[in-house]
Amino acid sequence: MIDKKKYKRAIDFTYNLHLKQMRKGTSIPYFSHLISVSNNIIENNGNTDEAIAGLLHDAVEDQGGERILNLIKKKFGIKVAKIVSDCTDTDITPKPPWYERKKNYIKNLQYKSQSSLFVSMCDKTHNATCIINDYKRVGKKLWKRFSAKPKQILWYYESLGKCYFKNLKNKKVLIENYKNLLKEMKKITK
Repeated sequence: MIDKKKYKRAIDFTYNLHLKQMRKGTSIPYFSHLISVSNNIIENNGNTDEAIAGLLHDAVEDQGGERILNLIKKKFGIKVAKIVSDCTDTDITPKPPWYERKKNYIKNLQYKSQSSLFVSMCDKTHNATCIINDYKRVGKKLWKRFSAKPKQILWYYESLGKCYFKNLKNKKVLIENYKNLLKEMKKITK
């Protein structure tokens, strides 16, 4: 059961934090991604802390690093802050090179809690869905939004999948959905 009051506070906090941010190469408010991730968590039986971490999973790397993580811990607790920290690929500005960040994220992901793996997978599921849908809308122009090449992006999502499939427990539907997304991603990255 979701603590609706705590969740509403997290929605308001997240909205204000990401108010001016847009999805890469679009006019879509970034907040919509965060709501989608959190919604996926709730629909897959996530708890309040996981749903709030889904809202805040990009806050550290996009909105202020360690300072924001400390604020999240103060406002929403240690469990939420830990999941957010686990789902952050860097808190350094400027960000290290893409491949280095992603390789380290994958290497460390296997040691994360079930909650952190779950939130990460819901995030990557939404990102992969958006990549596939945007490819259908704009074709190969999509790849200009990314610093990585299509094959590198596929490598990243496949590597994440291997980790999720091996380590995440009791999320059969989510895992099957992710496997289907990987099949679609293979088609568009040829």
